[in-house]
Amino acid sequence: MGSLSGRSGTIGSSLSPRRAPPYTEAGGFDLRTGPGPTVFRLFPVSAAQTGVIITLVSDILDIFKRQGALLEGHFLLSSGLHSAQYLQCARVLMDTKIASEMGARLAAQLKARGVRPDVVVAPAMGGVVIGHEVARGFGCPSIFTERDGATMTLRRGFTLTPGEAVVIVEDVVTTGKSTGEVMSVVEASGARVVGVASLVDRRAGQADFEVPFESLLTIAVETWGGNTCPLCAAGSVAIKPGSRPS
Repeated sequence: MGSLSGRSGTIGSSLSPRRAPPYTEAGGFDLRTGPGPTVFRLFPVSAAQTGVIITLVSDILDIFKRQGALLEGHFLLSSGLHSAQYLQCARVLMDTKIASEMGARLAAQLKARGVRPDVVVAPAMGGVVIGHEVARGFGCPSIFTERDGATMTLRRGFTLTPGEAVVIVEDVVTTGKSTGEVMSVVEASGARVVGVASLVDRRAGQADFEVPFESLLTIAVETWGGNTCPLCAAGSVAIKPGSRPS
């Protein structure tokens, strides 16, 4: 696949600012991903917030669909929640052209908000590829955190200098738990978090990191705790598609 938008050429041209379509807090937008009952509830940023919608939701979703990255079933997310849908960003990012253009777009969106990092930090494994591409867009180094047991930490000789400006990059933000863990690592080093970015924001635009936050796709997909999951109640066993140990 040579571009991010079927007809427009590149992500830069296809995702140019557009006026917001009709939007209501309660209704959002429905997109059926194929035969059957699966419905993704889409909540783009409203015009009241920014005046435009920078990301064309249909373009990004089309990329995920064409890459086979919209999965249906019964999934245990890294947050501990259960879901009937999963966005496998690794399937999208395995295409180097797509990864490069998505990273450049996220960097451009943060630049437009005045964010200029000294380094990008991403949590392994999901954030490593897109973090590297966002860092390329900024022209700065890219490093990653990983787990030592249950604790998020910097390894492999990676360090942060007190006062350094850091952007944290994820593939998907659901509860914000892993982002918060990376923030703690950054702050413990004396560095400063100046922005957060992710390919997908599953919090329906409700993420609040107290710094500028940008994503390419903002959606709401229903999730449940293990005790309230209707799929578990029906006898289904959740599978774990991500990288975090159970």
